[in-house]
Amino acid sequence: MPTVYLILFLAILAETAGTTALQASQQFTRPLPSIIVVVAYALSFYLLALTLKTMPVGIVYAIWSGLGIVFIAAIGYVIFGQKLDLPAVLGTGMILAGIVVIQLFSRSAPH
Repeated sequence: MPTVYLILFLAILAETAGTTALQASQQFTRPLPSIIVVVAYALSFYLLALTLKTMPVGIVYAIWSGLGIVFIAAIGYVIFGQKLDLPAVLGTGMILAGIVVIQLFSRSAPH
């Protein structure tokens, strides 16, 4: 796996942690989760910017946001008990399928 994908994956994990902490911050009324939000988003955007040195912004953002959506949906279900209906599950599956198509067939994404 190229290093750029590792950096992108770390950016996705940081964004996912930030979004999870955003839910836990209860609209920024809890200090520790609120601090985690700011630090995690800052780290995520820094790492995201590093990937833009070697990958096009559209591809980077599609992967970053798509996997972030999938991870947050799973975390919402497991940690916060948020249920997804069938259309939400199908839509999430289509997001994953789109990322797979980009990775397998796009010449814009490094392989």
